Amino acid sequence: MDMRSFSERDICTKFITPALRKAGWDEMLQIREEVGFTNGRIIVRGKLVTRGQRKRADYILSYKPNIPIALIEAKDNSHSVGDGIQQALDYAETLNIPFVFSSNGDGFVFHDRTGASDPREVTLALDAFPSPDELWTRYRAWKGLDAEAEKAVLQDYYDDGSGKAPRYYQVNAINAAIEAIAKGQDRVLLVMATGTGKTYTAFQIIWRLWKAGRKKRILFLADRNVLIDQ
Repeated sequence: MDMRSFSERDICTKFITPALRKAGWDEMLQIREEVGFTNGRIIVRGKLVTRGQRKRADYILSYKPNIPIALIEAKDNSHSVGDGIQQALDYAETLNIPFVFSSNGDGFVFHDRTGASDPREVTLALDAFPSPDELWTRYRAWKGLDAEAEKAVLQDYYDDGSGKAPRYYQVNAINAAIEAIAKGQDRVLLVMATGTGKTYTAFQIIWRLWKAGRKKRILFLADRNVLIDQ
């Protein structure tokens, strides 16, 4: 079998996804493939408006829905196993994901953005991909989450059944706020532009804190009734 004849998608289907399944990742709940998260930067030149290149991650792995902890960039086998790591790191910085991998089907290069690993970057065999619990244990240690804080951090998002998913920057904001409050921080400020979903973001924070039992009474203030009615 000449792996160099396989496309990048073949590498994903035949090697990377089976390795994830073997490591215990759930394809329905924890693995998302070919995840587009931006439509590209808006570029204005005079009266012409265009968009830059759309960003798409090959794999985003979540411990629970909307709690992403790992990202994988896949390359075909004409590339070395670590050729995708820089692109993966760029995406992970935008998505606030701590554990980053690159693969060409031969194995994985693993980069720990938390800085807790020594060395920070290692090569793994194809059958040595970390399990969800292994990466979550690293995540908990990095964030300093005790059992009580972890309960709030792992509280489900509100789902109205419509299939609506939060945008990546909303996930970043919601999760960061929940983690800060769960660890005892009393004051949190989120600054978001018009049209970026501030009400939705605030609602998800309120819902998760309330359902986790961290807050029993929550006052929501707004300058217009229409915002309250949303």
